[in-house]
Amino acid sequence: MSLSLGLNLNYSGRHISLDLEGIRLAEKLGFDSAWTAESWGSDAVSPLAWIGANTSTLRLGTAIMQMPGRSPANTAMTALTMQQLSGGRFVLGLGTSGPQVVEGWHGKPWHKPLSMSREYISIVKKIFAREETLEFSGEFFDIPYRGEHSKGLGKPLKSMIHPTEPIPIHLGSMSQKGQELAGELCDGLHLTAMIPERHDIVLDNVKRGFEKRTDGKKWEDFELLTNVQVIVLNGEGENTQSAQEKIFMTKASMALYVGGMGTKGKNFYKEYFDRAGYTEEANKIQELYLGGKQNEAIEAVTDDMVRAMHLIGTKDEILARYKDWQASPLTTMLMATTEKNVLELVAGL
Repeated sequence: MSLSLGLNLNYSGRHISLDLEGIRLAEKLGFDSAWTAESWGSDAVSPLAWIGANTSTLRLGTAIMQMPGRSPANTAMTALTMQQLSGGRFVLGLGTSGPQVVEGWHGKPWHKPLSMSREYISIVKKIFAREETLEFSGEFFDIPYRGEHSKGLGKPLKSMIHPTEPIPIHLGSMSQKGQELAGELCDGLHLTAMIPERHDIVLDNVKRGFEKRTDGKKWEDFELLTNVQVIVLNGEGENTQSAQEKIFMTKASMALYVGGMGTKGKNFYKEYFDRAGYTEEANKIQELYLGGKQNEAIEAVTDDMVRAMHLIGTKDEILARYKDWQASPLTTMLMATTEKNVLELVAGL
């Protein structure tokens, strides 16, 4: 199986910048897509529009746009605009984010995220379809709005901008029910991380949802994407200071997600590691992280956990491990780098 390659450009810190030279190199090397994200700083769409204006073949995806931060109609307007400006290259990746961001940044309640997502995606798809004016009555959305303080003047509308071709909708989720929803309603699923040998942990959920589809979409057209770090070591396992720093940062990221993204009783990332057979390690990481011992939590992330989910080693070791990913149902591997040597290495695989 041939894997597509994508760039995961993530969100910025204090200052935002884009390595356009590296992005254009990836395009030249045959990379399929570029993806941008958002948290509580840079948004996902503006950098993607900038990339789109400086490339010609890369698919342009959001991974993810936060649903609580925008109305479904606003998201649909943005997607339709990006689709036409990019010549049909846009992919709409959506996600709920977590309660810390939803309540702490967007000022919305973290309430029934799965039900909210179902309504939200359904509304966006209605807008894309343009089969009728938009009307929707649900638990979370009432369009036209008729609730408290309504002036009663709202009228059902239909998008003035027309989709020139279908816009794929992806859902980002590490939860079992979210993955099932992606299979039922969406065109793809984004994972923060995945172990190729344990793809069943994810695919079983997606297939349960897919069995409920009524739109005729074929399973072989469904996309499965995950983030993979590529860290090249010298011969005999020796690694440079740069490689050591990258391994540390990868472990720090894993400790954050397993230990700090959620609560002790509900953390979808930790639950994934539980199901993958790393229960003891995940419990230790979470206990240390929530206990304020972040550095010790990072140290508790084992080399085996990191290598299971990423491409780390000599060039020969990376090639051998890459074949394990090829044998999995993954369709697109997303790299969080624009370094020339890494792009060339992976493109050559």
